[in-house]
Amino acid sequence: MSHDPTVNAGDIARLAGVGRAAVSNWRRRHDDFPQPVGGTANQPLFLLRQVETWLLRYGKSYQVSLADRVWQRLKAAGDLRLGELVAEAGALLTGGESALDAELAVMITELAREEGAAAAYDFLCERYLEAHSRQLSVTRDEVAALMVRLAVPEGGTVLDPACGVGTLLLATAGAVPGLRYLGQDLSVSSARIASARLRLGGHEAEIVHGDSMRRDGFAGAKADAVVCDPPFNERAWGYEELTGDPRWEHGLPPRGESELAWVQHCLTHVRPGGTVAILMPPAAASRKPGRRIRANLLRAGALRAVIALPGSDLWLLRRPAPGERPPSDVLIVDATDDLSAVEPAWRAHLEDRSEQTVRIIDLLADEVDMTPARHRRQEDLGRAFTEARDRFLAASAVPPDLKVLDQPLERPVTTVGDLIKEGLVAVLQAPPRMTADGGELPVLTADDVAQGTPPSGRTTPSAGLVPVLPGDVVASYSSVRVIGEPGGVLGPHLTLYRVDPRRLDAHFLAGFLRGAGGRATTGSSRFDARRTRLPRVSMEEQREYGTAFRQLADLEDALREASALGQSLIRLGLDGLIDGHLHP
Repeated sequence: MSHDPTVNAGDIARLAGVGRAAVSNWRRRHDDFPQPVGGTANQPLFLLRQVETWLLRYGKSYQVSLADRVWQRLKAAGDLRLGELVAEAGALLTGGESALDAELAVMITELAREEGAAAAYDFLCERYLEAHSRQLSVTRDEVAALMVRLAVPEGGTVLDPACGVGTLLLATAGAVPGLRYLGQDLSVSSARIASARLRLGGHEAEIVHGDSMRRDGFAGAKADAVVCDPPFNERAWGYEELTGDPRWEHGLPPRGESELAWVQHCLTHVRPGGTVAILMPPAAASRKPGRRIRANLLRAGALRAVIALPGSDLWLLRRPAPGERPPSDVLIVDATDDLSAVEPAWRAHLEDRSEQTVRIIDLLADEVDMTPARHRRQEDLGRAFTEARDRFLAASAVPPDLKVLDQPLERPVTTVGDLIKEGLVAVLQAPPRMTADGGELPVLTADDVAQGTPPSGRTTPSAGLVPVLPGDVVASYSSVRVIGEPGGVLGPHLTLYRVDPRRLDAHFLAGFLRGAGGRATTGSSRFDARRTRLPRVSMEEQREYGTAFRQLADLEDALREASALGQSLIRLGLDGLIDGHLHP
């Protein structure tokens, strides 16, 4: 690589364990602080080696893990090559040829020895997605998991024709056993990254790059399920050259309706009886240019459900078996407030006992407008608004009453690593090859920790599983939570800290872990939790700290809930005022 690793002010703050304001003060007060070597006036970049030298000179404690050094070396090549280099790292870790320079290859190999190849690559991919969050479209974890549960059966083959870095296929790999994975993406780097992620997870996968519309990498192949989160609103999808393509069995997609091209592409690749789960822009359910194709999909019995999710709609389609009688209705559900309502509604629809269906003949007689908000059961609207308002008003928490001190308290400190050595804390992690196959045993996931929800994963009993007990402190890369209810086992990418309750308060530990981790995760690497510093104080004072930390956590949960309820309340109020079910 042609440049040394660089860091921004946020990275420096994380490495030194201080706030960004402290870094700004260092730059103003110390003439010998390293000068920027790039970036912008608002986001300057500094040479990492110069920053390290300066921190040592002034006795500032800092930590630069091997993972952080690898990531900074990758970033040093610039944003334009970052995806390419992450892909090369994947090739190296999967035993293929890699174009990385020798020094960086040695560092990545050493990181893989320390953390395992899969965990090391997960870390690099996680940082890559954070750095390019505006350029890379990644399906939200909870939506990806929902799509998999609705569409993907055990065994067989699953295809994602717009796989990106493999998010949907990886969600499938973690939930359904015995699958073969096919994927295609326009980006060479993304396709290589997806392939490496799946292979490092021990999965059989064939990932190709290329334009799925113009150069279908799996022409003629039939999968048992297709999952897809395609690009929205693309006008240059190949309308002119693909006018006579045999995939358009339900009609030629209009030039401005690329999403309807993706729908039919996915249907082409699913076997009779197989399911397609595809995310669509909400307007695709009602736009006039797509009316004829929506009508043909309904007549053929292919389009089975339109489900409104936050920010997009989920369409569920099925290729009918030869001679199968088309259904007479379609499921239309508004699940923007509650994703948990989707699966029961879909199962009820499959069993012909749903109350949330709309007759296809009624849709065909109208504008074939399948917008879920339009088909909400009107008699429920007033009640839904009242219930949402009551829940919103009830969503509150009291912040702690904290004393303001003129000077910070000076007290002896220790570290989490010292507490572990002294036997006050035991550290546990899930098995590296944990099977998440929809078994009967609940699994606590990283999303559960972040949202404060019960275990949502499932696995089968096996050796090495870690049960989660009340009082355990569970941490992911970005969240820390004290477990209140028993049940479930520890999921992947989580660390469990089990305290000796006679000598250490769990909420006291969780608060300091979260404070240190919250600083660290704003930068480019995970932090080393064992270096987290906390004061040595009596159990009584620990409990006082623990109470304050717990009140802050409760406040955060309440704000998150209030935000979601507020959005629901606004939407229900607008709908009710417009259609006459509510009055000022």
